[in-house]
Amino acid sequence: MGMDYIVSRRRWLASTVTLLSGVSLRGQPPDVRYSTDVSVVNVLATVRDKQGRIVRDLTKDDFNLVEDGRPQTIRYFATQTDLPLTLGLLVDVSESQRRLLATERGASYRFLDQVLREDRDLAFVLHFTREVELLQDLTASHKLLQTAIDAIGNPPPSPTDRSGGARGQQRGSGYPRGGGRSPQGGGRGAGGGGGTALHDAVLLASDELMKKQKGRKALILLSDGVDSGSKVRLDDAIGSAQRADTLVYALRFYDEEAYVREFPRFGGRGGGRGGGYPSGRSGEDGKETLKRLAKETGAGYFEPTTKLPIGAIYSQIEEELRNQYNLGYTPDKAAGSGEYRRIQLTTRRKDLLVQTREGYYGRP
Repeated sequence: MGMDYIVSRRRWLASTVTLLSGVSLRGQPPDVRYSTDVSVVNVLATVRDKQGRIVRDLTKDDFNLVEDGRPQTIRYFATQTDLPLTLGLLVDVSESQRRLLATERGASYRFLDQVLREDRDLAFVLHFTREVELLQDLTASHKLLQTAIDAIGNPPPSPTDRSGGARGQQRGSGYPRGGGRSPQGGGRGAGGGGGTALHDAVLLASDELMKKQKGRKALILLSDGVDSGSKVRLDDAIGSAQRADTLVYALRFYDEEAYVREFPRFGGRGGGRGGGYPSGRSGEDGKETLKRLAKETGAGYFEPTTKLPIGAIYSQIEEELRNQYNLGYTPDKAAGSGEYRRIQLTTRRKDLLVQTREGYYGRP
């Protein structure tokens, strides 16, 4: 693994302060600098028919692209992009998710093993409770990714642990060492000072890892969507992913029994919005959070069930990533630094559904 991908602990601590304290009270994302060509806006899109099947035979002339209400000319178009792929696996390991982790681990490794090409693609793995912990920095090694996935939800090693592997060697790469976890491995236990920093995890993964990468980029987020400990708002997390040109695929794993055990005095689900959770947070809040993350970044939202297991969902995500249209255009009016521009991409065929990001931020 080259040193270009290693984020030092000192740099991480400094960047964490910058990123998490640099967000204004109005929820505006922190300023970000870019080194890429800012004159061309790239848009990745997946197109499906009414039956949900992916449509692969469209041409540039089949699309209409509008920015802030003004039609734009599509100048670049590819139907089978071979761009490098960067994937990030973000797993919620708070107490409400503990019973689901074994299923998530196995399916997640099979997905990465099948999708990643070791000669050109990269992936990283992190988990989060009150704080975010990087288990494996960007790598093309399936072996290192397997080791990191096996470590999801496990307590961090002691300072004297010299066993090596993804956690033994990569823990110093910038993310805190699982701070905030109780001795029992919790993280959201009432009265235990826990929390779930979902927004922070998305922002830090986007700004610290994804922003530097080229090509296609996607985060795979496994959580119930309930955030109870982040320093930044949901708008900031979405903005960071949009600035990094990153899709956020959201998989909602919800274990109601875990909430009954964790917050018995609230009666589990409770009645109505926020009725069963501390600080006014509810399962429905979490669902809407994940839907927004997926929709506004141009990715998909899924709820694993017995009829739609996580393995089938990963197969669908893989199909999307392998069958995206890559469109590029130069805006008729250049966006100012940090200015948000809304994108609307449609097809001339009214029976097709286009899945793509909703906008972008002007770059300095």
